[in-house]
Amino acid sequence: MLKGCYTALITPMHSDGALDFEGLEDLLAFQAKNGIDGVVAVGTTGESPTLDWDEHMIVIEKTACFANDNLLVIAGTGANSTHESVIATRKAVDAEVNTMLLVDPYYNGPSSLEIRKEYYEPLAKEFPDTKFIPYIIPGRTGTMLLPEDLAILSHNSQNVIAVKEATGDLENMRAIRRLCRPDFAIISGDDEKTLSMIEDSTILASGVISVISNVFPGAMREMVNAMLDNDRSRARRLEATMKPMIDCVTVKTEEKTAFGKVVCKARNPLAIKTLMNILGMPAGPCRKPLGKMTRAGIAKVVESARAIYSADRKIFDPIEEHFEIDVNERLSDSRYLEGLYYESY
Repeated sequence: MLKGCYTALITPMHSDGALDFEGLEDLLAFQAKNGIDGVVAVGTTGESPTLDWDEHMIVIEKTACFANDNLLVIAGTGANSTHESVIATRKAVDAEVNTMLLVDPYYNGPSSLEIRKEYYEPLAKEFPDTKFIPYIIPGRTGTMLLPEDLAILSHNSQNVIAVKEATGDLENMRAIRRLCRPDFAIISGDDEKTLSMIEDSTILASGVISVISNVFPGAMREMVNAMLDNDRSRARRLEATMKPMIDCVTVKTEEKTAFGKVVCKARNPLAIKTLMNILGMPAGPCRKPLGKMTRAGIAKVVESARAIYSADRKIFDPIEEHFEIDVNERLSDSRYLEGLYYESY
């Protein structure tokens, strides 16, 4: 059973938007040094929508190479075209990656029945020796594999081993646990719900694919393992320490415009990449149409990081040691924010 803490790895880029492979190698070394169980290459956090397929595959290949058997590599090979997903999966298998994350087909709107019959089942059949993890996130895709179809898939395709569940709906998760085969793993796709999903005896999640672990891999893994070991107080203490940043996976601010107030939502991976840039970690810009944060948004990110630093500065020790930076300086000096936010709305 898939179990533990896996990082939804950001894809580092140079200032011109080109892929930063030295940065990727450095980030993977940081993840491995801090005990993460594995990484997802080119998921949503890795900006899969704006990497072309050649870039997509080279990031997977480089991740597999740099991980060097120290980490489980999960390749994001999902698409809204089954044909494209088959090609991507074949190339990932050729790169000796044997676990794939398949997001529900987005935008073109297939039914749950179609998603199962025309997407997941053909892939599972085409690659019988490869493990697959469906990724259900209707807020991003506009489609959704229902628990009943996932159950059929889990019973008929033994190489479909887990689901990354990001619906935010605990009842949906309970239905998955009730209907799917006993050894089928439920993995949280939402950092803030992870402990509740593990703790709930009707869900019994076995881990998380995390965004925050890009910055805090050791602490996130410790938090997950504590809850899996039923040490609830330690798990909840760690969660409370990291909560300010967990709450910043998506940052909402109210902004004034010439025509009235609007709510601006900076969605993953913008906030986490912004923090990594502030801290001096390899990150770089997001690919357009993702851009920058507002002044109010970046203030929230910095305030959240400072709150964690004040509560337990040791949580930043691995960053300081690996990337040779002074966290307090970077969170206090405004020059590290330059170019990371829009000057005006």
